[in-house]
Parts: sequence; C-alpha cells; structure tokens
Amino acid sequence: MKTRFDYATRLNGFKANAAQVWPGRNRITSLDLIARAATVPGLSAVDFNFPDHLEGTSAREIRKTLDDLGISLNGFAMRYYSDPGFKSGALAHADPALRAKALDLTLRGLDSLAEAGGDLMTLWLGQDGFDYPFQADYLRMWDDAAKALEVITAHNPKIDIAIEYKPNEPRAFSLLPDVGTTLLMVAEVGARNMGVTVDFAHVLYADEMPAYAAALIHRKSRILGVHLNDGYAKRDDGLVAGSVHVPQTLELLYTLEKLGYRNAIYFDTFPDAVGLDPVAECSANISAVEGMGRVLDKLRGNAALDEAIARQDAVASQRILQAALYGAA
Repeated sequence: MKTRFDYATRLNGFKANAAQVWPGRNRITSLDLIARAATVPGLSAVDFNFPDHLEGTSAREIRKTLDDLGISLNGFAMRYYSDPGFKSGALAHADPALRAKALDLTLRGLDSLAEAGGDLMTLWLGQDGFDYPFQADYLRMWDDAAKALEVITAHNPKIDIAIEYKPNEPRAFSLLPDVGTTLLMVAEVGARNMGVTVDFAHVLYADEMPAYAAALIHRKSRILGVHLNDGYAKRDDGLVAGSVHVPQTLELLYTLEKLGYRNAIYFDTFPDAVGLDPVAECSANISAVEGMGRVLDKLRGNAALDEAIARQDAVASQRILQAALYGAA
C-alpha cells in the first residue's frame, strides 16, 4: 500500500484484546506485538520502549523480526516507570545514586538502539518535575537534567535525541512542560544531535497551537519526531488523529510540509485504554491522515491562501479551508 507518509505506531497498543488474539497465552512478547502491528495496511515502522520492550528478547532478535516482516524501526523511547525509585525523578532525581542509575539506563538504551540499527531516541522526562511549593530546587534540577543530557547526546553522536515535552502527568509540573522551556534546554545543552518531538495532544494540553510550536522548533532546533493523536486538551487522551481537531491537524501537516519534515508520522494513540481493536484503530489513523493529505493537495500552492495568511485575513483563509474540506458553496 503506497502512502503519502511513512507511518509508525505505538507498540503497546497492540496488547489490546490479547486473550482473543493469542488464546491460552500467558505471556505476550514484543515480537508478538510486532507481528500484529505488521498486519496494518500502510504501516511502515514501529517504536520500542526501553527497557520494557526488550525484556525477554534482544536488539538483534528485534532487528531480525522487523526485517522478516518488512517493518522499519522508527526508534526507541526511554521509559523510567519500570523502576519504582524513579517515581520522584529520573535524570533530575534529588538522590545522586538514582540520577546515575537513570543515566546508566539511558546509555544502555542508546547502545541497544544502535545494535538494533536505529538512530532516534525519544526522551519523555515525565518523572522529572515537582508537585508542591518549596519542594524543588529548580535551578539544581535544571542543571542536573542538563548535565545528564550532555552525557546522553555525547554518548553516540550518530543517534538523534528528541525531547518530547508535556505539561504534567504523572508530576503536577513537568521540568520541560512546553515548547519554549524545551527549546531553552536544547539551546543550553547545545548538542547537534538533539531536537524536539511534537506530540499533538501534549501541545494542546500545553495550551499551544501545534503548527506554531512546530515552526518555533524548526527556527531554533530540529523537529525529530511528530506524534499524531487527538484529545480534548484536558489530558493526554490518545484519540485517533483528526478525530477532534481537524483544522489544527491540517495546519500542522501543512506547516510540516513547508518546513521540509521528512521523518515518520508516529501514532501515539491508546486503543488499549478502552479495548479498541488496535489494527482497526491504527488503520483509522492512517486513513485519516491520508484523507487530510488529499485536502492538503487542494491547499498546496494556493495563491489565495498564501495571500490571506500574509494579510492575517482569518475570514478569507477559513473560506478557502472550508472549500477544501466541504466543497465550494
């Protein structure tokens, strides 16, 4: 199936309805999840969480399975929730021993990613933050995280390190909650192989406009990943792409094309949260973005739209968007 973009997906979602798919099985492996994901028409890549998706298998086994199934490796994503000690911090934990442990885990993840033939590591520092006034030494936390990121980016310069920001959850306040703060950290670390992942639902949750966030990242850093999903901007809902915010999703895709983004579109959605069929749900994500691509065909190179945007004429631009979406009046 020929698609407009390379599409990747969250592997955990394919655990949904496991008893029906693998009856009698007590343990579902990452290799099983890859095989199920590979049945989605148009899907070209998957991501792995480290260390949990590597339990019971190896980077080489993952590489062989991907090759056998004709699926690419989009990258790894670090997960620090596997260790209870990281609940109150990972790279910025107050305890130097736990900071060192989190850093060591990250470096092992980079080594495993390289062994699997990948070159993109996504860091979501969800555990690094604070919950109460007078709880945190903010500048020390910042310095600890920055020092760790300096070590991480230097460990293997061939691997890109993408920061995925999120305002909160599980911490009440994240250390890197929004695009501006994240870009400040990227600038301070100053590594050429460091950039940012745009997660659509996280951006909404941060009260930001997705296309604007992408433009700022492009201006000051690099967009290393795009996580498409949707939600109601109150939490990380993980709904099908374009199911709530169609114009905002279209504008993000329109902007990414103008900025020259060439990496995969990754679906960070949660079919497993409500028992949806993950194969059908992933297919719905792909068909949604393919459909929006057809709308973009009508907007690309539209001189009237370019002129309306240049004048900041919202009425004119909305009429053009409406015609592309619903047909001429």
